[in-house]
Amino acid sequence: MLLISHRGNIFGKNPDRENSPDYIIESLTAGYSCEIDLRVKNNSLFLGHDEPQYAIDLDFLKKNQNKLWIHCKEKDAFSFCLSENLHCFWHQTDDYTITSFNYIWAYPGILPVGNKCIMVMPEYKMDIQTAMAMNPFGICSDRVGEIH
Repeated sequence: MLLISHRGNIFGKNPDRENSPDYIIESLTAGYSCEIDLRVKNNSLFLGHDEPQYAIDLDFLKKNQNKLWIHCKEKDAFSFCLSENLHCFWHQTDDYTITSFNYIWAYPGILPVGNKCIMVMPEYKMDIQTAMAMNPFGICSDRVGEIH
């Protein structure tokens, strides 16, 4: 099962470091994939959930592209990622969305469907063992370090 760190978090939320490039690299180095929040402002790339916080360049995304799940926070980021063939998705409150590489990304707490579904934050609705028993393709969580 694929384990995806949510914004770099491994053992719980850390709002002061979420989406920072160093924090993301730490989660990748620890062996996890990572969901990141991307924004494009004035033709520049930024990581940040609610606003552009951390400037990055295309090289950061390309170098780590095999382990990144890029949550585009607005249409310019989505358009950019699609043009660069990066693994991305965009959603707001849909139960499910399809990523650019044809995975199903479930909204937090929504049960998995199909054999390529990523459960997001299953701990919102159930214990992690129950989520794992549903055999999703992957789990994205702030607590991936606690999943065995």
